[in-house]
Amino acid sequence: MKVEETEILIIGAGPSGAVAAGLLRKQGRKVLIIEKETFPRFSIGESLLPQSMQYIEEAGMLQDVVEAGFQHKNGAAFAKGELATAFDFRDKFSKGWGTTYQVQRANFDKVLADAAEKAGAEIRYRHVVTAVDVSGDQPVVRVRSEQGEEYAVTARYLLDASGFARILPRMLDLERPSDFPVRGALFTHIEDRIALGEMDRQKILISVHPTHHDVWFWTIPFSNGRCSQGVVGTPEYLAQYQGTEVERLRAIIAETPSLSHVLRNAVWDTPGRTLTGYSANVTSLWGKNFALLGNAGEFLDPVFSSGVTIAVKSASLAAKCIARAWNGETVDWQADYAVPLQAGVNTFRAFVSGWYEGGFQDVIFHDRHSPEIRRMISSILAGYAWDDTNPYVAEPQRRLNVLRELCQQQAKEALA
Repeated sequence: MKVEETEILIIGAGPSGAVAAGLLRKQGRKVLIIEKETFPRFSIGESLLPQSMQYIEEAGMLQDVVEAGFQHKNGAAFAKGELATAFDFRDKFSKGWGTTYQVQRANFDKVLADAAEKAGAEIRYRHVVTAVDVSGDQPVVRVRSEQGEEYAVTARYLLDASGFARILPRMLDLERPSDFPVRGALFTHIEDRIALGEMDRQKILISVHPTHHDVWFWTIPFSNGRCSQGVVGTPEYLAQYQGTEVERLRAIIAETPSLSHVLRNAVWDTPGRTLTGYSANVTSLWGKNFALLGNAGEFLDPVFSSGVTIAVKSASLAAKCIARAWNGETVDWQADYAVPLQAGVNTFRAFVSGWYEGGFQDVIFHDRHSPEIRRMISSILAGYAWDDTNPYVAEPQRRLNVLRELCQQQAKEALA
């Protein structure tokens, strides 16, 4: 079998892999990416958070993204029955980007991958990883090309950016169940025909089912008059509805008057898709000369669109660790990579848990927050889950509990 050598081998050319490649090419590293698909290819997760722009900029890909013509995004809108509120990410506690984009991931991922190639990374599309060995001095990865040729690649560092394929967790027995309840999603892309003024296309719209607070919808407008539309609920709830994915999705939307009205003229022209049991976790985010990036390590839930932000944050942290190691410094991957990455993930975890339990929904729709508290919440929603100067990052669970109690008390006083 032919054996090749590279300095950095990345599995997967999605956002975490492409951004990692861009950052590593800036260090002068030789980067090879193995990607099983051909780009552009469909992927879910279209609403970015402003925090992610920092890492796209660091990777030298900002101009590519800006010039791609994606829908500008400056915040998030929420609706539940007669309640409605919105957060402008430019009005936030944390410093940094306050705007970003809503993207069709097929195009967005290709923009980043093309930028990685332009920076000097090699991407081999339609090549599949068949085996991994990390027991030696360097990782060895066996690959099969589109033509069926088998070859091996050795690398000083191996980064798994394979997303939901989770190549290393599966092959190295690193998977462990998520502690999140199993949920599912039905989704599609539509020609939305949303009337002017009925929705702010610069914000994602998150709508809550009027009687099931753990069932929610995303509506993500794109720049071409289309949008991504989906619903999240328990598998048991979603199984009540019969027909195709689109028919089931439309039936659930019909139970939610505010969203039904917004989408009343929509053209449902694309087959739907379903995803169940998407939350995932691992026993470790790193090992001997390898690390797991983005969804390959842990995926929480789509409710606050944290997936791409976590992915590119992990790429930035891993690239910094590799740079230090290449310079002869001692790197503690647990302390320097896993712990800081997990800190932000745990912030998101507290808010996601609070959302499904209902407490954070009470906070979101409360109309008597001080401007300072709204800016702190806006920072979390904008992706700044690693800014521990924000009290809701430093102590997310305790602060959320206190804030919910305050909201409930103020609500009682308003009714008295």
